[in-house]
Amino acid sequence: MTSFGPQIIAALIVGLILGLVAKYTGSTADAPNALGEALQIIGSSYVALLRTAVIPLIFFAVVASIANLAQVTNAARLAWQTLLWFGITALISVTIGMGLGAFMRPGANTGQSTPAEYDGKTGDWLGFLTGLIPANFLGLGASTKMAEGVATTSISFNVLQILVIAIAVGIAALKVGKQAEPFLAFSASMLSIIQKVLWWIIRIAPLGTVGLIGNAVASYGWDTIGALGKFTAAIYIGLALVLFALYPILVRSHGLSIKQYFSGVWPAVQLGFVSRSSIGTLPLTQRVTERNLGVPSAYASFAVPLGATTKMDGCAAIYPAIAATFVAQFFGIDLGLTDYLLIALVSVLGSAATAGTTGAVVMLTLTLSTLGLPLAGVGLLLAVDPIVDMGRTAVNVAGQALVPTIVAKREGILDMELYNAPRNGNPFADDSVPATTSQPEATSVTS
Repeated sequence: MTSFGPQIIAALIVGLILGLVAKYTGSTADAPNALGEALQIIGSSYVALLRTAVIPLIFFAVVASIANLAQVTNAARLAWQTLLWFGITALISVTIGMGLGAFMRPGANTGQSTPAEYDGKTGDWLGFLTGLIPANFLGLGASTKMAEGVATTSISFNVLQILVIAIAVGIAALKVGKQAEPFLAFSASMLSIIQKVLWWIIRIAPLGTVGLIGNAVASYGWDTIGALGKFTAAIYIGLALVLFALYPILVRSHGLSIKQYFSGVWPAVQLGFVSRSSIGTLPLTQRVTERNLGVPSAYASFAVPLGATTKMDGCAAIYPAIAATFVAQFFGIDLGLTDYLLIALVSVLGSAATAGTTGAVVMLTLTLSTLGLPLAGVGLLLAVDPIVDMGRTAVNVAGQALVPTIVAKREGILDMELYNAPRNGNPFADDSVPATTSQPEATSVTS
């Protein structure tokens, strides 16, 4: 079977050709011809499949992540330090993303008008804060519209409210203790099932790519191709800055060898790039974190799985920052200082809603909806998502190994002999150096 990468490239070419054919045979966004309508249906159906899985994905991923804290009840300090450094690196990464979006302006000068459903308002702090308060247990919202004398009601989910509900339920489950164990086991099981379904959806991404890129070209013309190309370039520049500038600075500032960090984490980074899944790469990420970087296994078994669902500097920081500015620029919407601060806050807090396989889709929807930007941007950017997702996942994986290493070094529990052990071109450290298998004394710190 042809590998996934060539399938995506072929789908982009086919979608581009079909989109141009539709464009030059009279198809427009408002009045598509048969080919244009087919591309619209294929693309919108694929986006609908992804959106369908977003709500249960957020809920069960957050609950499962909080449940992981139970594994380190005797190490509250380690848990706090881990979450703190997740937030610090995410904040720096999202700042880099916003700077690149403002400097490179990948979505500017397209001449596109805003979609009809856009109400002309971007997000504000009052709306953000009130949006955090759940209107009901499911975070449901309803709206009614009149069309040709007929009233239609649509149901929508508030992603921020789902996030708040999931956090509350997860913490409550931990407080309940033994009685909540069946629920937590159910949540972990449901998350595994949802991730499997999402993986099936991801496997048909080439078909979705044909529809999405084809519809984008048919609707917006050549400007779309150039803008999406600049967007992809901006994403990879941002990812490179995080991976090859920010991370080395953090490694070096903690007195560690940059060369040893990269040689140690590289097997997992490579697998993340080709698999496009932090969850799929998780076993190898944990292996290199323990075996190559010298993080005690008892701590790594908490920090790395937690990072695989919440530590996403690629998907939840660089990507939503650049994506939000791109969508605003593409549709001619000005963003102010408040909007950029909201992007930063949502990226840091909302990273808990990412889940190892489609974190970027969740964060893109969350960021655009919080800012009040047109959700039509989701379908537009998903056209090139498989291309940028490879780089995003590689950076995610590198960060998921970095933070436990930094925290272990700061707490004095990092096995420096293992960290500095010669690799000799092998994926793992020299087996003559014993791996750390037990948690050092510092892990008994309690809150």
